Amino acid sequence: MQYLVSVIDDRTGSATSDEMAAIDTFNDRLVAEGHWVFAGGLASPSSATVIDNRGGEALFTDGPFLESKEYLAGFWVINAPDLDVALALAAEGSKACNRRVEVRPFLEE
Repeated sequence: MQYLVSVIDDRTGSATSDEMAAIDTFNDRLVAEGHWVFAGGLASPSSATVIDNRGGEALFTDGPFLESKEYLAGFWVINAPDLDVALALAAEGSKACNRRVEVRPFLEE
């Protein structure tokens, strides 16, 4: 099963070189153990554009869809056989990036 591990932060560009090295080590472990699907860091919320095309024409709005102190700073998509393994991996990811994380399973097809 695949899980989204979202990295939560309240500052932009705040990762230290030690944190980046720990994240790289964690990523290498995910790859080596077959858990790696995809990961990425995200630009600051100020670079976001919200698009609403539910009406007659698309409406584009600069900035995040929600004003908040915290935001999604990055993510991992991982493979894990069950939630317990996903939570254990997410706990290690949280330690590596020195941020809180949220774990959510993808909907099954």
